[in-house]
Amino acid sequence: MNLVERVKGILLKPKNEWPKIKSESHTVAGLFTGYILILAAIPAVAGFLGYAIFGMPFGLETYTLPIGTSLMWAVVTYIMSLISVYLIAFIIDILAPTFGSSKDFVASLKVVAFSYTASWVGGIFYLIPTLSLIAVLAGIYSLILLYMGLQVVKSVPKDKMVVYFIAIIVVAIIVSWLASMVVTSIAFGGMMAAY
Repeated sequence: MNLVERVKGILLKPKNEWPKIKSESHTVAGLFTGYILILAAIPAVAGFLGYAIFGMPFGLETYTLPIGTSLMWAVVTYIMSLISVYLIAFIIDILAPTFGSSKDFVASLKVVAFSYTASWVGGIFYLIPTLSLIAVLAGIYSLILLYMGLQVVKSVPKDKMVVYFIAIIVVAIIVSWLASMVVTSIAFGGMMAAY
């Protein structure tokens, strides 16, 4: 799998790319080392640089974070992103039989990994934190990719697709919220305690 071609394909022509993804043979380790570990680093590195150089927007003001705090935020964000991808794929796989799909963890991980591409690539906008809203919009596109991936890769029956998708969105929101709580408490806990 060519990383650049896959990113271009999933972002620009997802209807063509998902059937290719379904037919490809992957492993969990291969998906992590060849795709997830690389792309998940984009928002973490961009955020580190953006918060350390330009500052973090807070209300109408901007606060430049100390290098150590920015680095801690980036490392914890990166680790929690990797854990979140695995956890969401695990839950997708557990729920699959309930919604007429088969359990196949690699297929579930493929859906999550490749649908997160838009969020990860959009994370480049954390370089300039005032543009981070664009990263949020990229996250919305990731939801569209997730829906398409579930249909094609997990072969979810049409009559169960919407409910399965909503269940996964709820799971993803909970996992993301928990991850952000961990990031905040670890990266900014010392700063909050000082006030």
